[in-house]
Amino acid sequence: MDRATYQISPNSYDEVDLRGPRQAWVKRSIEEADLNNFADAKSSTNSSEAWLRASSYWKPTHITTSAWLGHAPFAFWLVDAVRPRSIVELGTHFGFSYFVFCEAAHRLNLETRAYALDTWQGDDQAGIYGEEVFDSVAAINNSEYSSFSTLLRGLFDDSLPSIADGSVDLLHIDGRHGYEDITHDFEAWLPKMSSRGVVIFHDIAERQDGFGVWKFWEEVEDQYPSFAFEHSHGLGVLGVGKILPPTVEAFFAAAAESPEQVRAAYESLGLEIERLAELHHSAQNAEALAMNVAASDEALRQAQAELREARARFESAEADTVGLRQQLLELQTSTSWTLTRPFRAISARLKP
Repeated sequence: MDRATYQISPNSYDEVDLRGPRQAWVKRSIEEADLNNFADAKSSTNSSEAWLRASSYWKPTHITTSAWLGHAPFAFWLVDAVRPRSIVELGTHFGFSYFVFCEAAHRLNLETRAYALDTWQGDDQAGIYGEEVFDSVAAINNSEYSSFSTLLRGLFDDSLPSIADGSVDLLHIDGRHGYEDITHDFEAWLPKMSSRGVVIFHDIAERQDGFGVWKFWEEVEDQYPSFAFEHSHGLGVLGVGKILPPTVEAFFAAAAESPEQVRAAYESLGLEIERLAELHHSAQNAEALAMNVAASDEALRQAQAELREARARFESAEADTVGLRQQLLELQTSTSWTLTRPFRAISARLKP
């Protein structure tokens, strides 16, 4: 679906002003567009068109350390499919997933508002980290996405008053991973979801101590249209809106019919991103090594220069010493030295 289609078919009449003499025409246009979109989406349910687009093959610009790398292709697809007016992420850390959302919105030229929520201080699960993490995220955000992206620093609940109820089309929950934590976050933010809303949860496949997202997921996955990816620690996709975009409905239908195909496709695409990240990391290491070697070479050159200078000073001092010795020898062998020897001897005996 192109962007123009989504502008005229928002899937809920409260997104378009239906008042005035053109009310009937606008309403009929929306209904016809929605029916056409739904028909197109349903016709592709049994093909990869329902869950793969050109955006699925995009490569992220900003690659950082992240357990989310393998889900970047689906995130690109999801933003393309949902065309969200508002994106909220709970738990941003280094910003990888958030900037994938932002990059997708930017590349698709969407009129989207995006909000990243985090304390940027860490916790017992993510680890405690310094101010440099927030500074790095803020630098990227300010330079590339500040026209539509806002960083809200603090606890998730602190920002609830800042986000209007019923306004969020795409919510990513990736904060603390305890069962009580994820349950609270979902329940607190569910009223913020729009009628088109989709929520995604990271780490649904993690069952180590302290992780309870898997348990929460098992409780909610049958309450809404849903799909679970198992790679990269797991990603749950939940359609909480009552009027989901046709593309999302088609995705859930296709994923239900061919779950392993969908999982295999995105796991493979995710591996490409992980390999790209490895290359990126190797390139950074090589650059750092080259800088260290260059610094070492410079240090070596400086040390060699200092050694040459010290040697020159030593040789100069040695030359001065040789000169003094020569002068003393010449004095001792001189006629005046020989003639004054008796006087020096008497002087030595007279000393107390």
